[in-house]
Formats: sequence, structure tokens, C-alpha cells
Amino acid sequence: MAFAAPGAHDRPYAALSAARGAFLDRMRLSTLWMVGASGGFVMVEPAPYEFLFMLAVIVFVATGLTLRAGQLPLMFLLIFYNIGFLVSLIPVIDLPGTAKWTAVSCYLSVTTLFFAIALVEDTARRIEILMRGYIAGAVVTSGIAVLGYFELIPGWETFIGALRARSTFKDPNVFGPFLILPALILLQRIMFGGRRGLLGNSVLALIIAAGLFLSFSRGAWGHFGTSALLMLYLTYVTTRSGAERMRIVIAVLLGAILITTFIVALLSLDQVYNLFEERASLVQNYDAGHTGRFGRHILGALMVLDHPLGVGPLQFSKYLSEDPHNSFLLSFTAGGWLGGASFLALVLVTLWIGLRHVFIRAPWQATLIAVYAVFVGEVGESYFIDVQHWRHYYLIIGVVWGLVLAMRPPVGPAMRAGRDRAMLNADASAPSGRITRARSLTL
Repeated sequence: MAFAAPGAHDRPYAALSAARGAFLDRMRLSTLWMVGASGGFVMVEPAPYEFLFMLAVIVFVATGLTLRAGQLPLMFLLIFYNIGFLVSLIPVIDLPGTAKWTAVSCYLSVTTLFFAIALVEDTARRIEILMRGYIAGAVVTSGIAVLGYFELIPGWETFIGALRARSTFKDPNVFGPFLILPALILLQRIMFGGRRGLLGNSVLALIIAAGLFLSFSRGAWGHFGTSALLMLYLTYVTTRSGAERMRIVIAVLLGAILITTFIVALLSLDQVYNLFEERASLVQNYDAGHTGRFGRHILGALMVLDHPLGVGPLQFSKYLSEDPHNSFLLSFTAGGWLGGASFLALVLVTLWIGLRHVFIRAPWQATLIAVYAVFVGEVGESYFIDVQHWRHYYLIIGVVWGLVLAMRPPVGPAMRAGRDRAMLNADASAPSGRITRARSLTL
């Protein structure tokens, strides 16, 4: 009489469990890719990004999403930030658009928290998939911008605003900054990705560069230059390989020559050169004067002192003729001292923890360097423009927090052992030899 070996009956169930886990894993990664890819199609609201983000939340919550202690400071800062808006909203809630504006702010804060939570687990794969989706969306929107700018597709007028490429965005000044993170990720891949992907990544980078240039956004141009230089500097000082440092120097020189040649070629076209000559000026006519952009910053700061609860969302222009075009000022006037202080604290804390962790060895260190450099540039640009409702701004904050917290050791021996195995596996497939295991840190 034959007997089954011990555990033989468990094997079908183990195989079924493994197949189920693989399927759920593919679902999570697929939704992250779709969220990243849809971030550039926001001409109509609610945009596809909203629906795909809700789908991602449902999938992640249904399959396991855990809030950790390290994420609580981010959550509370976002809560206080939005409480400020809600309190300031009460006196003007009957005015058109105010309730919707506040609701959008609350929703975007949720997206930040989601990315910060989702990226703590399976970090290397999830951030890679999210960035792949983001790059795909940036390439498509840039291609639409270029084709629309040169009137090569039907309905090209839809993708142009004030003679500037805006693609599938409502504003060229949002379209330009949206392209900076994927541009820097591609720059990293060109430098360290090997010969196989060199040509493909270079072509994708040039498409995005064309979209960025044709947006004619002075803020985006300055943002890209600042973030690219910071990323290259941080990459240079964190690498331990002399060969890689030389590769960075060569890449900078070749990249500068290539981009300069590319821009000169675009400027040879009259329609591009004329607008570039106008936009290249540091100060436009709407910047100067008592009630110009910078004059409103001073007057608005004085107004904040007289309104501790704020004047309400969308009300600043009723006092000083136009919007503040300063995200810090907008937070104080639309959210009172509580909303403004919370936003300022959120920015400063994110800058601080990001800076502390870009020097920590981890499989996703290079990505954190790129994302942090973009966030620094975005903070600088936010002084000259309102970024409160930029979807990618909240995504970037969430990614910084997620990658930073992923470097912290999980609580408990079993969880730490799982994290160690995940990091060692990611190390084995990492393209750069300078990436090693992270040290234990506390925020």
C-alpha cells in the first residue's frame, strides 16, 4: 500500500498560492505604470489620472497597504495643511469654484500619502515601473507638443497656447516642469545604462527636450538646469568609482554639445526664434511694477499679517487683481497661518530628509538623487508660480518620502530579514557597482 509523502498534498495549494501572489503583484505594478503614464493627459478634468489613481488605491488596499510610523509626520502635515484650507473656505464656500478647489487640494494630498506608503515595499521594482510609466507619458505628450507646434497633426490648435506648446495640458507652464523628472531619469540611463540602451534613451531624451524647449516656460528652463546640475553633482560625489566619475564628466560635455546643437537647430526656424527672443528675457512686463508678480509678493505678505485665517481659496485676485504666482504666499492666503505654516514645514522637512538620504547606499539611490534634485528645482520654481494643483508635484513629494522610508529598517526580525533579502536581490541586478546595502537610519 502506497502512502503520499509528507506535505505532498500541500504542493498544489502552495503552487496556487504562488500563482495568486504573482497575479496580484502584476496587478499592483500594472496600476503603478498606468498612473505614471497618465499624469500628462490632464486637458479635461477629471482626468484619466484620477480614475487610474483610484484603481491603484483599490488594488493596493485590497492586497495589503500598511501605514508605518515613519509616514505619520507626512500624514499629519498634509492633514493640517488641508484643515487650513477648510477653515478658510467656510466664509466663501458659496462662491464659485472654492469648494472644488479645496476638494482637489485634499485629493492631491492623498496621492502624496499613497505614493509614500506604496513605495516602501518592493521598492526597487515599484519605483522602476512607476518611472517607466512616467517616461512613457512624457514621451507621448512631448511628441504631441512637437507635432502640434509645427502644425503636423489635425487639431493642432488644441495643443498650443499663446504660441507655446502645451500638449495635453491646460498651461505650458505646467507641461514644461512635468517633463523634467523623466528627462533626468533618461539622462541617468544614458550615463550608466550601457551601450544597448544608449541610442534608444538618447532619442527619447531628445523628444522630451524638444517638448520642454517648445513650452517656452522660463521657469521650466531654469528648473531643468538647476535640477540637472544638482543631480550630476550628487551623483559625482556619491559614486566611489573613478571610471564612473569620468563617465559623468564626459556625459556632461557631450550632453551640453548635443543639447546646444539641438537648440540652435530649433532656433533656425523663424517661428521658434521670435518667441524665444521674447521669452528669454528674465523680467516680462507682467513681472514688474507695484502690482506686478514681485510687487504682489510684497503686498500679499503684508496681507497675510491681517488675515490669520486666510482670505479663502481663489480670493487673492480679488484683493490684488491677479493670482499670487507664489505657492508659499498662496498657502498662507488660501489656508491661513495654519495652512501656510504646514505647507512650509512640509517643504522644509522633505528637503531635509531627502538631503540626508541621497548619500545612503541603496538599490534606488540613483532614482532618489534624480527625484530629490527635481524637487529642489520645483521648490525654487514654486516661488514664482502656483504649484498647489500640479499632480506631478505631489507625486514627487510622495516618491521622496517613499524612497527615504524604504531605507529605514522595518520593525521586527522577520520584516528586517525580508527587507535584507529584497535589497540583496536588487543589488545583484543593479547596473552600477556603487550601489550597496543601505545603512540603518532614523528620521
